[in-house]
Amino acid sequence: MTNEELMTEAKKAREHAYAPYSHFQVGAALVAGNGKVYHGCNIENAAYGPSCCAERTAFFQAVCEGVREFEKIAIAGGPEGSGADELCAPCGVCRQVMMEFCNPQAFQIVLADGKGGCRQFTLDELLPYGFGPKNLG
Repeated sequence: MTNEELMTEAKKAREHAYAPYSHFQVGAALVAGNGKVYHGCNIENAAYGPSCCAERTAFFQAVCEGVREFEKIAIAGGPEGSGADELCAPCGVCRQVMMEFCNPQAFQIVLADGKGGCRQFTLDELLPYGFGPKNLG
């Protein structure tokens, strides 16, 4: 799947976002090692703390199905009613979840570039010196 196709999937997932407080909708499309795509959207809560980002929603859905290997994720976000074409990088908590399950040198994160295209980063580029399972072994 190309980065552009995966970004289209992330934008579709964004349509299901539940963001009545921030009105900032995010969608994610996560490619597992088996090629299956898992979708996620942000889900807000009036108490804020129980809210969950789109990226974590996609990862948790895959993990609940027994998947533990991942290749890349596309993230599409922006204010409600926008085209979600602006750069929307994952938050620190989502980067940490990625670190738990992904090889930081190989896992790819695809973001909109704000100009109708995509930019691709490794997890290592967005979370240098990340702390993960290998640090505990």
